[in-house]
Amino acid sequence: MSTPTTNRSTALPQRHLADLPVSALGLGCMGMSYAYGTPDHDESIATLHEAIDRGITMLDTADIYGDGHNEALLAEVLATRRDEVVLATKFGIVLDPDGGYPSGAKGSADYVRSSVDGSLSRLGVDVIDLYYLHRVDTTIPIEETIGAMAELVTAGKVRRLGISEPSAQSLRRAAAVHPIAAVQSEWSIFSRDIENEVVPVAREVGATVVPYSPLGRGMLTGSSEALTPADGDFRTTLPRWQGDNLAANRALVARIVAIAGEVDATPAQVALAWLLARGADVVPIPGTKRRRHLADNLGALDLQLPTAVLDELSSMSAVGDRYPDMGWVDRDGVE
Repeated sequence: MSTPTTNRSTALPQRHLADLPVSALGLGCMGMSYAYGTPDHDESIATLHEAIDRGITMLDTADIYGDGHNEALLAEVLATRRDEVVLATKFGIVLDPDGGYPSGAKGSADYVRSSVDGSLSRLGVDVIDLYYLHRVDTTIPIEETIGAMAELVTAGKVRRLGISEPSAQSLRRAAAVHPIAAVQSEWSIFSRDIENEVVPVAREVGATVVPYSPLGRGMLTGSSEALTPADGDFRTTLPRWQGDNLAANRALVARIVAIAGEVDATPAQVALAWLLARGADVVPIPGTKRRRHLADNLGALDLQLPTAVLDELSSMSAVGDRYPDMGWVDRDGVE
């Protein structure tokens, strides 16, 4: 497969991951298997098919989403639609065997090789278009991890390499070993910490920026479901959903909802249009596990926000860290 076909889908505006054309919005698949309540297999499969039918050509997963469940779920769709999508998956976060929660990062050469074989098997494919290091292992030089990943490209198991949540330093060092096609980090109106260092270095090394959680884990949609998540939803553990932080963030969301009304759009469309306006090298991957959200998200591709609105949104900042332990985010690299 050189590029995804669109024989059964509607073409959307295109952007690029290195030389791979992709729809300007991708689909994050994590919530279909992990973190956001009980999985619904049939609705997830239907959502994946409808996303491709609507022209979405990049699907994003990882080996830890549902401890392999998400990759196996995608395999059911890839079995008949592999040539219509650019497939991205990730490795490098290890799970606590008792609780099933992320417990660390692992980037050794042996782990690289075993991880890719596991993903290929679960996905039922011969090659992964974009293979990410999910988190930088700060106990070893990143050159070791990227060097082993580069061997996967030579072996034909992987087409392009990416890194999720790298520091600017780690990204620059990784790109010196092998071209980095994409940097995936949390980026939204409410999560701005990559803008000063990581984004400029991504552009310096020619990497597309792939924002995950571009809707602030749902908060930016203004929905009651997102602002008041049910028991068992992992958002209840995040600082932005707790105490006074939540009250302050609700006030910001209320303003975004008002802006959406002013521009005749939905809050989700406003949040995504703001990100899309950050550059042609930005490809957000809003996640959804329900078909009803797809059309709403794709409407952002037709929304051009006035400069004054873009500036107001850029002045906002959520209250509270995005994780309880920000040590998960590589900010300094490793020697």
